[in-house]
Amino acid sequence: MSKPKVFEKPIGVKDYLPHAVSRLRQIESQVLACMSAWGYEQIITPTMEYYDTVGVASATSDQKLFKLLNNRGTTLVLRSDMTAPIARVVASLLKESEFPLRLSYHSNIFRSIEEEAGREAEFFQTGVELVGDASAEADAEVVALAIASLKAAGVDRFKIAIGHVGFLNGLFEETLKGREDAQEELKACLLGRDYVGYRERLRALSLAEPVQTELEGILRLRGSQDICEQALQLSANVTARSAIGHLCEMWDVLEAYGVCEHVLIDLTMIGDFKYYTGMTFEGYAADLGSPVASGGRYDNLLKQFGRPAPATGFALKTTRILELTGNRVASDAAERILIGYDAAGRPQALLEAQRLRESGTSVVVTEKMDPAAQKAAADAASIGGSAGMVYKGVTFARLLTFFKEGSRP
Repeated sequence: MSKPKVFEKPIGVKDYLPHAVSRLRQIESQVLACMSAWGYEQIITPTMEYYDTVGVASATSDQKLFKLLNNRGTTLVLRSDMTAPIARVVASLLKESEFPLRLSYHSNIFRSIEEEAGREAEFFQTGVELVGDASAEADAEVVALAIASLKAAGVDRFKIAIGHVGFLNGLFEETLKGREDAQEELKACLLGRDYVGYRERLRALSLAEPVQTELEGILRLRGSQDICEQALQLSANVTARSAIGHLCEMWDVLEAYGVCEHVLIDLTMIGDFKYYTGMTFEGYAADLGSPVASGGRYDNLLKQFGRPAPATGFALKTTRILELTGNRVASDAAERILIGYDAAGRPQALLEAQRLRESGTSVVVTEKMDPAAQKAAADAASIGGSAGMVYKGVTFARLLTFFKEGSRP
């Protein structure tokens, strides 16, 4: 392999320039403020974890983990999600804390990818975990908070699709009992939204016509609460019917929140993480094909860390939201002020800059202004300021001048 050039970086990682960073931080702060308003407290966990604990318990397949060895030969991993690290903290540092626990986070996540996949090996997530509450009320809370968080992030048009792993598990257990390989193949098709492949695999199974029709029928189970009634007609399996009952309870709570306009039930959803045990959901923005949010219930994860407890949560794909809303100007850029001065005006200019900064305003000062900028400054000074002025490629809300030596053209 040839040595990389000095300006190259590894596949799947990227540099964020000032405008993008400003917008990313704005999204982060607004979403965390929204989560705080719902009673969620922020937590920070290490970038590295032990492979034998958090790495094994994570939702990411072993092949997609970034692994490294410390100086004692112990295998570590870069965190591939935040749910498993938070489960570790809940079972250790927070073991004396009473349930339910409401925790939020904003972190970078690492997943090894194939170079041709075009996906990111490092990205940002902002999310919450609600630990210690097994109710439909808790699941509805995280869905409603996901909706509020997307709005806080500046995503205007989106839909949240909700499913339940118990429905498909129960339905397949009833119709394809003992045919685990076939069940997994069908689930893989649904996970990849490959509905053509799903139908082809169903036909290849040579099922009785009523069963074939029943399993094809689930592809139409997407919509509002009436979908639950249709689903109850499909299966007598206890697991499947319990899942539908849970979704119906959730819908009632979401109606009380007043957010059902953003929600649809999709019973083909199974969730892409192996530790999901119940409700799962994904959020899709109108102008982006990939999910901007995902979450679900994972009631078995915490027992791997010695403190069994039900849990539910979600993560916003902050990096994707940045792609979607990145052209919007961050509020701090709109308030940025440029102060130009000469040697005689320096004391007054720097004093004014200090005063403005202490009031929370972003200020840039410059003494060496080119003639064109000096003329713009003089013209601006004559009318009391300049709105939207561009200097050296940067936009300023206002320009203030302190020229006293006759240096203006």
